[in-house]
Amino acid sequence: MTARDWQRGPEQEGLPLSRYRVVDFGTAWAGPMAAQLLADLGAEVIKVESRERMDGLRLGRPIVGDDIAGGDRGLWPELQPVFHGINRNKLSVTLNLKTDDGLSLARELLARSDVAINNYSPGVLGRLGLTYQEMRQLRPDIVLVSMPALGEAGPLRDVLAYAPIIQALSGLMSVVGYSEEEPLVGELQAPWSDVVAAIHAALAAVAALRHRNLTGRGQFIEVAQLEATTSMLGEAFLEYQMTGSAPLPRGNFDPACAPHNNYPCAEPDRWVAIAVGSEEEWEAFCQALEGPAWAREGRFDTLAHRLENVAELDSLVSDWTRQRTAQDITALLQAHGVAAMPVMNIEDQFLDPHLQERRAYLEVEHPHVGIEWLYGMPWLLGSTPGGISRPAPLLGQHNDYILGDLLGLPAGEIERLQAEQVIY
Repeated sequence: MTARDWQRGPEQEGLPLSRYRVVDFGTAWAGPMAAQLLADLGAEVIKVESRERMDGLRLGRPIVGDDIAGGDRGLWPELQPVFHGINRNKLSVTLNLKTDDGLSLARELLARSDVAINNYSPGVLGRLGLTYQEMRQLRPDIVLVSMPALGEAGPLRDVLAYAPIIQALSGLMSVVGYSEEEPLVGELQAPWSDVVAAIHAALAAVAALRHRNLTGRGQFIEVAQLEATTSMLGEAFLEYQMTGSAPLPRGNFDPACAPHNNYPCAEPDRWVAIAVGSEEEWEAFCQALEGPAWAREGRFDTLAHRLENVAELDSLVSDWTRQRTAQDITALLQAHGVAAMPVMNIEDQFLDPHLQERRAYLEVEHPHVGIEWLYGMPWLLGSTPGGISRPAPLLGQHNDYILGDLLGLPAGEIERLQAEQVIY
């Protein structure tokens, strides 16, 4: 049994990426999530981090755990639930990259790895002596994935940005909300752009590995988070190009469906989403409602007319939905072939039979937190679905394996480097 096999759980054997090693230099959300997706599919992902500058998601007062006053130098870095989700299945090595010895060890690790992922600002890798050309000197066929906020080149390259800024610059913020007069409160603060960029980067890394298997050549991949986000706004850009008008927020309005909205139900603050597209779906919708007289009026007889009178249509549909529960509406409309689903809160999502069957949430036991729920795989492959085989690592949890077994450092050398805060 090799040292590498010793670290692998049985759940990872035979997964699509089980023969690859990834060095994760990422911090916060985008880079680490890209590496996490590869780890979920079996890759051995080694997170390079340090107490000198901890991953931002390790920092701050946690919402779980019993260590009330530990602070960022106590147990708090091990208690952050978001960090646990984005860094599950990984190994942790603590290398201080501000030291020459720390960088030397990072280079040795890269020489034994297949992929390196980072979401540093432009120029950081260069200052560390870890550009793609320098990495190729360590391993000629390495794949480097860089995820700068706004790109490695161009007039915005030096802008430091987290998700809300990227989402604003991409144009996404301008189309989020109910209307120009009634924007969504707080805009879009969720790090949507990080997730989008992470999925792009993970797919690009897998494609590059396939290319390497066919040609023997590695690749340098740039996934600018701004560009990944912008790529998801195709309709908005086409609308501007074709009409000259900048798209505005329009809530749940859809130019291809009517009704298309979230409608109030009989229970307090409960809603149901309904979408009716084709004329066949409209006929089925009317049958489910037992043919109300208003549904036969000329103002609703075609999709074009329904869109012209969508406010009145929404009001009439709301009058009907307010008399029924979300579950009853969903069952009735789905039985007639109409798209409908309750608007779910967090509890609903956990208890939903479909999401449970799809393993959308998985139980994981963390050594300092105990059992916690983490989001599952965003996709499930038939024979190799992937999953979570180990919780997020503690800081430096796998130093002995990575530095001793993998890189071959003797115990005395590891102790010296720890005393000098190289392994820190």
